[in-house]
Amino acid sequence: MKLSNQTFIAAAYLRLSKEDAVVADAKKAESDSISNQKSLIKNFVKDYPDIKIAEYYVDDGYTGVVFERPAFQRMLSDISDGKINCVIVKDLSRFGREYINAGKYMQKLFPNMGVRFIAINDNYDSLNSDDQTQGIVLSIKNLMNDNYCRDTSIKIRSILEAKRQNGDFVTNFCPYGYKKCTDNHNKIEIDEYSGAVVQDIFKWLLDGFSLYKIAEKLNAMGIKTPMDYRLEKGEKINTHFKKNEIAEWSHNIVRRIAENPVYIGTLIQGKSTTPNYKLKKNIVIKDMEEWAIIENNHEPLIDERIFYVVQRLLRLDMRTSPKQDKLYTFSGLLFCGDCGAPMTRKVSTVGGKKYAYYMCSNHKNNKSCTSHRIREDILENNVLAAVRDCVAMLIDAEVVIKKAENLSSERIDIKKMQERIDANKAVIHKLNSDLAALYLDYKDGMFEQKEFIIIKNEFETKKAAAEKAVEQIMTEMEKVRQGDTDRNALINEFKKYKNITKLSRAMAVSLINKINVFEEKKIEILFDCNDALKTYLEQAKDIKQAELSKKEAV
Repeated sequence: MKLSNQTFIAAAYLRLSKEDAVVADAKKAESDSISNQKSLIKNFVKDYPDIKIAEYYVDDGYTGVVFERPAFQRMLSDISDGKINCVIVKDLSRFGREYINAGKYMQKLFPNMGVRFIAINDNYDSLNSDDQTQGIVLSIKNLMNDNYCRDTSIKIRSILEAKRQNGDFVTNFCPYGYKKCTDNHNKIEIDEYSGAVVQDIFKWLLDGFSLYKIAEKLNAMGIKTPMDYRLEKGEKINTHFKKNEIAEWSHNIVRRIAENPVYIGTLIQGKSTTPNYKLKKNIVIKDMEEWAIIENNHEPLIDERIFYVVQRLLRLDMRTSPKQDKLYTFSGLLFCGDCGAPMTRKVSTVGGKKYAYYMCSNHKNNKSCTSHRIREDILENNVLAAVRDCVAMLIDAEVVIKKAENLSSERIDIKKMQERIDANKAVIHKLNSDLAALYLDYKDGMFEQKEFIIIKNEFETKKAAAEKAVEQIMTEMEKVRQGDTDRNALINEFKKYKNITKLSRAMAVSLINKINVFEEKKIEILFDCNDALKTYLEQAKDIKQAELSKKEAV
């Protein structure tokens, strides 16, 4: 041990990264803990009266690949100001794991600034080192630390990807409306307060409020933004806002919430990555096929049907005038039946009374089409009557179809599919028996090896074809059953408006995809899922026709 006449004012630098905890065993993790590093350095300087520790600089939770760490940068600033002339670390890996920059500090910058550098467990002290020999040793050890960091990065990426595919929540912050489960931080559950705000946002969108008006509404109500809510809950967030400055809701924040499928129980993770473990800030967006998408992963906040309708609304023009809080009932739904242009709402006064009406925007702007003028109250009455007629037909069709299904022990289409599955399974069973018998005959010398292989391959080809057929029929059957589920959800959506007496914005956007207006006040209503509705009604019609034919035959 070589002591110096010079007194060294030392910075004890301590670092621990999240990566260390992920892949290290318990013994290694404890060895690298901040408390262990501090204790080791304290005991070390007891034998060096020429060294006085000025401060412990701690970076807890920071990777060793980069050097933009807060405590490390503060230490460099104190070195530049002449407050520090010695740096002590537990080992070289605590100082940094990127060998080029680590070598630059240890072999160039620190020597030029007269800074003594000590890595205790690596038995390195720049005051006592042989420059040539120690330089080679340092380079090798720094290269090994860099390689360790690369291997660790690969392991962590693999671990995180496996967790994502398993439906575990692995990002730092929960989506607004959710919180991490108390007993399992890899799972999320509904946060009562923010979850209610999310549900209100979707409800307001259905009711006709624009994104801008919803943002204004939330600000007026004093609802904290997602970021401020996280800060209030004690989460650590790097933010550019000043302390005590309150952020405001914007239409973009509202849109991001409205477009996020997490609210129907779908967890999407792994959308981006970095080129490698050294380039943490260079974000690369991955192809959608590479994302980890897990459906039905957690409890949904929003009904899937409502989410679908809102996505359709977001594609429409949802702007309102400054004096208007909500969109009109038919905003974004009404089009000219001849030229396809959107219909424009106008208000005129006749005899002191105001009347709202719609007209073709092309006619209004350049007279390139006829007016297609229709009063708003007449339009509402016609649409309301059409909706009520459609609901009545669907309810009647539902009764007919359910009655037909109950009369048979099983639905005909499902029954036929099951018969096909059973037939193919019988073929598979027979081929298995034939293969077993063939093998016994071959063992008894009844076949040459060539003959055995030819017949065996033929049996296995037939068996593979039958197995594939079973798989395809089962997939087809599941689609039919899923179609039943979707159909029931659609019917229930319409049945909600069975006794409706007034048309609302929420009802219009939930049921109607488009309304075409023709001359002489003729309208064509294209209901959402129009094809599914037609198929269902036609199915009921066919059942009625079949029953009528049976009666006539009798």
